[in-house]
Order: sequence, then C-alpha cells, then structure tokens
Amino acid sequence: MNSKRRRGDRDGVFAGSTPERAIIDIGSNTVRMVVYGGSMRAPTVLLNEKVTARLGRDIASTGELASEAVEMALRGLRRFALLLDDLEVRDVETVATAAVRDASNGGEFVKELRALGFDPRILSGEEEAKLSAQGVLGAFPGASGMVGDLGGGSLELVRLKKGQPTDPVTLPLGTLRLPDHRGEKRSDMRRSLGKVLSKNAPKAKQGETLYLVGGTWRAMAVFAMQMQGHPLSDPHGFELAPKTARLIASAFSGETYESLKARDRISSMRAEKLPDAATLLEVLLDRFEPSEIVFSSWGLREGLLYDRLPAHGQAKDPLLAGISNFATQRGAPPTLAARMAAWTVDAAPARNHGTERLRLAATMLALASMQIEPNIRLPQAVDWALHKRWVALDGKGRAMLAAAISANGNQMDLTEAVTSLASEEALEEAFGWGLAVRLARRLGARSPRSLRMSRLVIEGDELVLRLAESHKALFGLPIEKDMKLLAGRLGLGWSVDIVAVDQLRRDAAE
Repeated sequence: MNSKRRRGDRDGVFAGSTPERAIIDIGSNTVRMVVYGGSMRAPTVLLNEKVTARLGRDIASTGELASEAVEMALRGLRRFALLLDDLEVRDVETVATAAVRDASNGGEFVKELRALGFDPRILSGEEEAKLSAQGVLGAFPGASGMVGDLGGGSLELVRLKKGQPTDPVTLPLGTLRLPDHRGEKRSDMRRSLGKVLSKNAPKAKQGETLYLVGGTWRAMAVFAMQMQGHPLSDPHGFELAPKTARLIASAFSGETYESLKARDRISSMRAEKLPDAATLLEVLLDRFEPSEIVFSSWGLREGLLYDRLPAHGQAKDPLLAGISNFATQRGAPPTLAARMAAWTVDAAPARNHGTERLRLAATMLALASMQIEPNIRLPQAVDWALHKRWVALDGKGRAMLAAAISANGNQMDLTEAVTSLASEEALEEAFGWGLAVRLARRLGARSPRSLRMSRLVIEGDELVLRLAESHKALFGLPIEKDMKLLAGRLGLGWSVDIVAVDQLRRDAAE
C-alpha cells in the first residue's frame, strides 16, 4: 500500500469513475472492503468484497477471536492490501467493531493489521451507533426516529433528533450472540431479549420511525418484498407498517435454516440468522411501538463517508449528487441538464405531484438514456429509474422518473411495475416533463446556442415556441411533431413565433 503512484495505471480500471476512497470494515461476521468513486455525498461502489471470517463467533464462550477465524480474516486482508496498492487507492479508512474491541486478543490482531499497512480504528459501541445513524441521515435527509443496526456482535440503538444522533447504546445482541437467548420456545427467547432491552435500551417514544440497518434486516426486507409482490427490487427505503412487520417477523421466526436457504436472494449465512433476528424484531416492535419501519442500506460505512464531509457537502441533495455523477459518465453533464430543465420549466414544471429536484433528476436520466443503443434504450433506462440504488427517492418518485424517460422516447405505454407505484395524475405530469425534454434536445441537437435562441412558454391555452429569426430553420418536421405531442398531452393548442433576438432576450429577462 506504499508503492509509488504510477501515472495512468488506473485509467480505464472502472468505467467512468476513479477509485478514490476505500473503507475496510472488520466486523464480527464479515471483513469487508468497499472501494468508492464519484460524489462522496452519494458514492458509487466500485468494488465490494467480503470474507465471512466470523471473528466474533467465540467471544461469548472464550472471550477471544478464534485462531482459524483470525487467519481467514488476515488472508482476506492481505488480498485487500494488495488490491488497494495495485489500484493506487491512497485514502483507506480501516475500522473494527464489536469482535475486536471485546476480544482479549484483539490487540494482537490489531498488530497484525498494522503489519499489513492498515491503520485500524477500534470503534466504541457509542461511536459505532452514531456512525450508523449518520449513514441513515445521509440516506434520509432530516430523518428522525430510532435506528437499530444489527451486526454480528452487537445491536446498536440510537435516536435521531433534529438531525443529530442522541442516546447511543450498544447491546450484545448481534446475530452471533442471539442464539444464547434461545429457550425451548420462541416466547422464552422473546422474554430474555425483552429483559435486556428494558434494562439497557433508550427510552421508548411511541410513534417514531424505526430505521433498520444491517444485512440480516435487509434480507428480511427482500423476503417481505417478494411476499407482497412488490415491483421494486432494492430493499433500501422499503417501508412496512408495524402490523405487517409483525406478521413478517412471526413468519420468519417459525422458519428453519433449510426452508430459508432455498429461497431466492437469501444466502446460507442469512438463512441461519434470520429466525433469531425476526424474534429480536418482534421485541423491538413491542419496545418502541413505531409508526413505521424503514429499511436502510446505508449504515456504518456510509456514515463514515458522510461524517467526513464538510457541512456544505452534507447539505447537498444525495439524489441529485448521485444521478449527476451517473449521467455525466453517460454523456449528460449537469450543466446541459440544467439548461434543458430551465428551458422547459415554463411549459412543463413540477406541479402537484413532483418537485423541481425530481424533474431535474428526470431530465438528467432522460438525456443519459439517449447514449444507449436504440434497440435496448427504453427498458434499460426504465430499469435505471426503478431498480438502481438512488437515495432520498421513494417509489412514486421512481415511477415518475420512469414515466419521464419513457415519454422522452415517445413511449407512453407503461409497465404494471410503474403504474402500481404512482397515480395516473402523477405519471401524466411526468409525461409532460419527458416530452418537453424530447423537444428541447431535438430542437438543436443539444446545442446551448439553440436553447438561447429559443423559448418555450404557455400563453393562455396555447403552447408557444419562439425562435430567433436566425434560427427559424430549426423548426423542421420532427420538431413540429414534437410540438404536437407535447401540446396534445398538455391539452393545449400550439404555435410558433419567429422573433428578433432582442425580443427573446427581453422575454428571458422578464
């Protein structure tokens, strides 16, 4: 990890993005390396590798990291060190959680880490809880409620209040330790876990949101989505009502390892832990009586990234930061999208269902979609809208993105996955966004000058395209068709005005 930088070695390693930062997360179950690029407000995961070493498996019985688990972890870490060196990633943050901080031989393991070139930071339970909460804040700006981060060695509970983590608590209730609370019946386990929570958990406040962080919770969310026939595939941001969450938890607590591992998208490791985690969830629901349950894929690692951002960086919109980076890599820089969003705002603004941030995001994705080959363009771009991990975006917003992208391609027949997520009125509003982008980009082949030499406005019951005298030839047959499409969708008539450049400038200044 200390070799000299070789100029150009990283060119083309990851399409469109440079590996800028890595986090090594040494947990009780897994040792994971994640390499990030793009905007750190909405980072792009370029590489994600883990070793299921189960470092914390013997902590409760022996108080030590098992020797074979240590060797497995170190084997993976040697590979990570070499990869980071070859990728020339210099910003590497290494953290260790419950297993290493609780083990009597944790210090020896840390020495091995330092010998490999890592500089580990052993997080206290309080630090771990706060960083997990920071990850939730990064993904859900303005979030408030209780965060429950379930790891292998511990359960972190922390309350979000006015944008700040408060009352952080760490409990020895990780997935590796939950079996210690089993009895002859599940009710015995619930009583045992309830005693731990009543004695140590933060004070319950009925009606808060409960945010669940951790791979085991996410596996539960995937199962719930499949049960409900949910049209989306990413568990991030998935919501459950308390009553439904209880039903899901009850169903899981009665499952077996064999029955669970046969299910799609549930790994053997998760299948082993899900029944106990489901029982824990039942106890958490009893304890906190939340108004809703929200699953977050952002936690400790994302909290580390978010925590390092300056205040103005944290204040950025994570949806726009993520989509901006994504679209730029696909030939749609934010400056171009901003110009087109400004050009179309008078005719197709965000009205009753969307927001201007969502309309700008739709504009970026619609422009980026045009770089895809025509025969695969529409389904792939709609998949971006529905299934890519955008943060700070709900199902309705995803559907409106998909509708705008479809209309940009002059396709108004939407799949059931889209129509089930948003009302007809919301999708109609998004159709207007997409058709307006279509007109804007086709008018002058995306040239900035064509946008300066034209305006699109609504006057009375008519959609009006104003063109400078010097650019009247831009009004060809394709543009005439696009005007008719947009005007018809808006329920308006349409016309074209050819005016002097000075008139356009005066109109723009008003």
